[in-house]
Amino acid sequence: MTIGQLAEATGVPASAIRYWERHGLLPQPERQSGQRRYPVGAAERIVLLRKCQQAGLTLAEIRELQQDQPRRQAMIRAKVAEIEQRQVDLEHAHQLLTHALQCSRTDIVACPNFREQMASWRAPTAQ
Repeated sequence: MTIGQLAEATGVPASAIRYWERHGLLPQPERQSGQRRYPVGAAERIVLLRKCQQAGLTLAEIRELQQDQPRRQAMIRAKVAEIEQRQVDLEHAHQLLTHALQCSRTDIVACPNFREQMASWRAPTAQ
């Protein structure tokens, strides 16, 4: 498939595809008459790249993820820990907003129920 077809199939601009190629995140495609030709599997790789970006991985981390290096495992563990912390933060934000919808107090921080909830956020978690 051409770069235009790949861009259309994945919803990613051709400029991003070329950028990822230049930076080693996508393999260089074969060329026919000077035009890039991509295998069907290129679309799957692009979906993976987009998911990694949406998960907060930098381009350098994505490149490292694709390499078979000893540092790869450490980077993955660190990223998993970061994502788990973000999940906790999102859950706390969800609790705050849900409580705010139901709380009759003007200042939510003055609410004893909410203060109790905040105290539980500061408590160390059992490992």
